[in-house]
Amino acid sequence: MKMESSLILVGLLLASSFSFSKACPNGLLENVDFPGSDITFLYSPSVEHCQQLCTQHPACLFFTFIRPDWTSDNRHFYCYLKSTPSGQPSSQTPLLGVTSGFSLKTCNPEPRPCFSQVFQNVDFFGADYRTLFTPDIQECQRVCTQDPGCQFFAFMKEDHPIHNIRFKCYLKFSWSVPRTPIVEKKAGVTSGFAQKTQQTQELDTPCQNQFFPNTDIPGSNLEHQKSVSVEHCQVLCSAHPKCTYFSFSSDDFECYLKNNLNNLTVKPKDGITSGIPAHFCQLDDTWVKQSYEGVDFRGSDIRFELMDTAELCQLKCDEDPNCQFYTYVDENFSDRAAWRRCYLKRVITMPAPPIVNKQASVVSGFSLRDCRTSLA
Repeated sequence: MKMESSLILVGLLLASSFSFSKACPNGLLENVDFPGSDITFLYSPSVEHCQQLCTQHPACLFFTFIRPDWTSDNRHFYCYLKSTPSGQPSSQTPLLGVTSGFSLKTCNPEPRPCFSQVFQNVDFFGADYRTLFTPDIQECQRVCTQDPGCQFFAFMKEDHPIHNIRFKCYLKFSWSVPRTPIVEKKAGVTSGFAQKTQQTQELDTPCQNQFFPNTDIPGSNLEHQKSVSVEHCQVLCSAHPKCTYFSFSSDDFECYLKNNLNNLTVKPKDGITSGIPAHFCQLDDTWVKQSYEGVDFRGSDIRFELMDTAELCQLKCDEDPNCQFYTYVDENFSDRAAWRRCYLKRVITMPAPPIVNKQASVVSGFSLRDCRTSLA
């Protein structure tokens, strides 16, 4: 990003007024860029949402958000997640159309932040799982809020240029349960989950789980995720509104989510357990409480600390509000330098549209389930 010379003085004043030593660096720097040090970029409709993405990303320490008033190119709604070994930006550059800030990891952040704003002439593109017609944006948001699978939505206004999709409400999904991106067998490590993490809804009626051992349901794959057990795989299938059944491979920890509303055809296969999701009963959560010896949850590290046992590592994960799962390295691990390391880990679980675009006659927003105030 090139420097806008007319903003040099303003940017320097903003930079000098911001204290990097703040325990909770929640200030934002408007028209200031943190150039370089990018980890990745994600789409975000607002700087507040971008800051929460940075907070939930395991490695992000600060960010730069490209606002909708940016004019240099068409990179609107880009949220650049960044990090340096020092935890501070290498430099600050005045730049029109961007806002920068810091992760709120040190601020005891909300695990499920509320986003009540709706965005006019903005489309949250993709991730659709259901559509319906509603009379207005408010009803579309109410439907999204009441549907457990809906994380965000897009509504086509009455003046949309495509006549046959006017008043159409698109309900959209993103993962709200922690997923371990990589699960693999490895000697000398123990992995597990934070006990504080709410993995499933609290419901009065326990589920009568329907599992089919040594059975595959071939085809109809929706997507696949890593899971540590068949019960974990069932939670993932139950959380996804398009998952109709699943198959779990214990050899490589693959959880195959499937979508077929017409039939369920099983096939004998060793090492595969298949099952059906559940939605209105209490799923088995014993898999959350277990520790898994010889299993590595690789990646997604926030940091590591030296601990004497896997049990102390699990307690450390519970104490840290950002930690969702962990891996502990013991003395049976091949690399002596890694012994006693307790790796604290997390992934993004807040609503995150895959693409955010400017689009006339479209209004987008989020479910209000995580907001303290209810819809009128």
